[in-house]
Amino acid sequence: MQWLNPMNDPVVVYVRSHVEARIERLREDSERSRGASAIEWAIITGILALIAITVGWVIFRRVKSAANKINVDNGPGG
Repeated sequence: MQWLNPMNDPVVVYVRSHVEARIERLREDSERSRGASAIEWAIITGILALIAITVGWVIFRRVKSAANKINVDNGPGG
């Protein structure tokens, strides 16, 4: 009557337990690295955003300074 339930076959039981163990190990490892990866990406994104804001602010100030200089040099009496 063992042939009625092929899931009780020793080979199937061995393969199933092996696959379940591998899946469990992958779940544990990926959860750790996924959380660490998300934090790393958030930090990197924050640093890049600060750099972009700083560069934009410097460019804005230089352009504004140059524009003011052009207006003063080429004024009505210039």
